[in-house]
Amino acid sequence: MKRIPPLTALRCFEAVARLGGVTQAARELHVTHSAVSQQIKVLEEAMGVALFVREARGLRPTDEGRLYALEIRAALRDITQATRRVLARPHDSELVIATLPSFAQHWLVPRLPDFRDAHPYYRVRLVTSLQLEDLRHGASDVGIRMGQGHWPDVAHQKLFDDEMIVVAAPHFALAPGGRLPVTAEEVIACPLISSPDAPWADWCEAAKVAQPDAARVVLSANDSNVVIGAVLLGQGVALERRSLVAHALARGELVQITRVRVPYRYPYWLVWQQRETLTAQQAHFAQWIEGQVDAYLRANAALGDK
Repeated sequence: MKRIPPLTALRCFEAVARLGGVTQAARELHVTHSAVSQQIKVLEEAMGVALFVREARGLRPTDEGRLYALEIRAALRDITQATRRVLARPHDSELVIATLPSFAQHWLVPRLPDFRDAHPYYRVRLVTSLQLEDLRHGASDVGIRMGQGHWPDVAHQKLFDDEMIVVAAPHFALAPGGRLPVTAEEVIACPLISSPDAPWADWCEAAKVAQPDAARVVLSANDSNVVIGAVLLGQGVALERRSLVAHALARGELVQITRVRVPYRYPYWLVWQQRETLTAQQAHFAQWIEGQVDAYLRANAALGDK
């Protein structure tokens, strides 16, 4: 046989081999029992090989059928993944940004209306995940990552360094006298909302206080969105990145507790697939975010002078 068997026949064959029967395969593929049986017959006749043994209880793959099913299953999976990657590729009128959920929600999204005003011809699509997006697949135009900047086959531009500060909701009041904590000692005596990368040891050293007892941590989460959400509900205080709480501080939804702050060990980077020239989307976004970072850092510096 010189040509590739029909895809419909291959899908029916793989489903029958995997599920163990025509009825189950027909149900999964949303076709009739007879349609599946006909496709199996077409495939076997086209190949000249018996793929199933007909038994009273149904169809059992032959040795050839079992091995063929394994390879067809892998091929169908590859086709599915390839199709998804093609469909996910950005179009000329689209800007696809891959980043962390927390950074997207608290830093990037509040600023995106400015980008849309400057570049109304782009439709922005955010791809958020706690995992690194593989830019080599071309599914995203740019990414914003935290790290040391050591990623293979990825071009990068440093955006800014972050710092960690202690924040609480204005209505949180568990210090003596029913007020917000003021001192570092009062902070570590509060219920703490934490994350694995919150450097409480560094903060306590800078504040010259003993590290809090592990029992003080009433909630730990690996996503800063969860941490900040719990703090906004008044469930405790948290050591969080300034970049993620700056807007909430400006709106009065959170307050900074003490002026003690410590550097965050991972800077933010703008990253894109390594290539000789930037696309129009990449160039426009890089120029825009550089201006946004500059304004953000100047605003932070002004707050520090107060």
